[in-house]
Amino acid sequence: MPGTVFPLMAKKFATAHFLNREIGILEFQRRVLAQAEDPENPLLERLRFLCIVSSNLDEFFEIRVAGLKEQINADSPGIGPDGMAARQVFKRVADFAHQLVAGQYRQLNEEILPALAAQGVRFLRRTAWNDVQKEWIRAFFFRELMPVLTPIGLDPSHPFPRVLNKSLNFAVELEGRDAFGRNSGTAIVQAPRVLPRVIQLPKEISGAEYDFVFLSSILHAHVGELFAGMNVLGCYQFRVTRNSDLFVDEEEVKNLRTALQGELPQRHFGNGVRLEVADNCSQAMASFLLEQFGLAQDDFYRVDGPVNLVRLMLIPDRVDRPELKFRPFVPGLPAAMEKKAADVFQQMRKGDLLLHHPYQSFQPVIQFIQQAAQDPNVVAIKQTVYRTGTDSVLMETLIGAAQRGKEVTVVVELLARFDEEANINWASRLEEAGAHVVYGVVGHKTHAKMSMVVRREDDRLKRYVHLGTGNYHPRTARLYTDFGLFTCNEEICADVNDVFVQLTGLGKAGKLKHLWQSPFTFHSQTLRAIQNEAKHAKAGKKAQIMAKMNALLEPEIIEALYEASQAGVEIDLIVRGVCALKPGVPGLSDKIRVESVIGRFLEHSRIFYFLNDGAQDVYLSSADWMDRNFFRRIETCFPVLDPKLKQRVIREGLLTYFKDNCQAWEMDSEGGYHGKSQRGGKAYSAQMALLQDLAAKQKAD
Repeated sequence: MPGTVFPLMAKKFATAHFLNREIGILEFQRRVLAQAEDPENPLLERLRFLCIVSSNLDEFFEIRVAGLKEQINADSPGIGPDGMAARQVFKRVADFAHQLVAGQYRQLNEEILPALAAQGVRFLRRTAWNDVQKEWIRAFFFRELMPVLTPIGLDPSHPFPRVLNKSLNFAVELEGRDAFGRNSGTAIVQAPRVLPRVIQLPKEISGAEYDFVFLSSILHAHVGELFAGMNVLGCYQFRVTRNSDLFVDEEEVKNLRTALQGELPQRHFGNGVRLEVADNCSQAMASFLLEQFGLAQDDFYRVDGPVNLVRLMLIPDRVDRPELKFRPFVPGLPAAMEKKAADVFQQMRKGDLLLHHPYQSFQPVIQFIQQAAQDPNVVAIKQTVYRTGTDSVLMETLIGAAQRGKEVTVVVELLARFDEEANINWASRLEEAGAHVVYGVVGHKTHAKMSMVVRREDDRLKRYVHLGTGNYHPRTARLYTDFGLFTCNEEICADVNDVFVQLTGLGKAGKLKHLWQSPFTFHSQTLRAIQNEAKHAKAGKKAQIMAKMNALLEPEIIEALYEASQAGVEIDLIVRGVCALKPGVPGLSDKIRVESVIGRFLEHSRIFYFLNDGAQDVYLSSADWMDRNFFRRIETCFPVLDPKLKQRVIREGLLTYFKDNCQAWEMDSEGGYHGKSQRGGKAYSAQMALLQDLAAKQKAD
């Protein structure tokens, strides 16, 4: 980017030191699939995990596989740190993904659906419908489906229609001539997105409380009604996944929001990257569809069931069977925040506050902004927004604060993938309310999670700050593990203010007292901290690094960890997703151990611990150790300075997880993962232990 130099990116390292990123992502999906296979998990949660794998794979194909295909089509070598070319990676990805998808449907058909049926939650196939059910379903088809379906017969005046990304469609093989004498033999029926993909039968019709039928089954049964006088030879579900990565040349556009609004509709019609069809699809039709989307056999997935398992994600919420789900809980609160009317600012003046989500409530974060919006002494509120959802109390509160005349500044990241539309809408509403809305820095996503409130106290202005590892999103705060820190430490607040000034104004980056910031100091400070541990180890002192993150990919950081290991530093890493580092390689990484924890909650917090000759430096961040986080994003990495809170982070965020022998996976030097053995000891789940320690209470079954 203009004005930014990244000399570190040009360094070359031994390709044998790195694992492939795309294969690492698929390895993570395999660990998620293992949660669906685990009989210890409640049955409806196993179904949910199965759906999560499908959702993750959708994005993987839309972004990562699409990128590989672009490199191949451009005849670009596309060689990564591991030395593999794009074409080679794609072949390995295709083989792995086919195995993974086959495993998904095997688990669905052989384990989960039969087990659900035994519990009275049934998905009725057409062959199982009785006469009463058939009549109800037929009436449903004519009442709810027929009026909105548009069958398209393919002929010279009706070419193959534009098919939306990931939409449900049916390819129909026909015999005979229509009213105009046409006999093309092929038609396409697109299922409008307004139609539910799973329909619950009324209890009086099914005789059971939770009987469901798939929309595809209903259409299969009655597709002949759409083609009067013709003979239906076959009807096949299909779904195409398209390249969904938006391209907006930020250097060229004058208005990023306007450019994005013009680009978003085209996301649904990018180049095809994957074709899924039902197992009954004829080979002739499969070949025809592949040709239409410009795809090859490696892109073809024949599945034994619904082509979109993501649609089953709604089932656990529609089935009121608590015993088939995770036990509900009430998030806890720090003692200082337990009173409903607790003054957040008063409590922050007494000392820093730490929240560990989802075990502890996200409500104090909302309360912080709500009190600021209502407080007559508050003169300004500043916040970053990456993902917040389409329905956000926080955003509504900021709008209200602006309407009441407070100085509200919101840094909205418009290029937050798949949240662009929601963020554009919030930006518009905030501007209409009188807030200052900026879109960060060209070429760098604003990913830092910061809120700052400026309050007039005793004839001076005082700052209060919240910093987090996760998004300002109340719903995901119940599903993701994250830390949030409240502080009015003047030096940290001054650092946060400087970052906001960078984002909204112009000028050179100043030196920050405590925060490490991307793209300026985060990478170099991380390297320095790792190298410092190596220095202590060489001096004969105890040296230790512990870290927790979503992904570890940046080559220079990985090489620094290798060097620290060789110097004698004990290194324990929890990397939830993809890890390019090879642990336990003799002479290279003997002292590095890597684990991945997959459980009820999505591990999302980033924690970096350096023993530093007994000082125990602890940092929290919203950033992973990845190239993009170090060099192409605005990120912050902030210290936990309060000694008691520091020990909490070490205990709750690191040591508790290293004790896990239920949901932890140990990584080997080839990139494979193995369930952590209990070795005859007592089963211990970090997430369940933290629920018991931090949640207010657990509801009775």
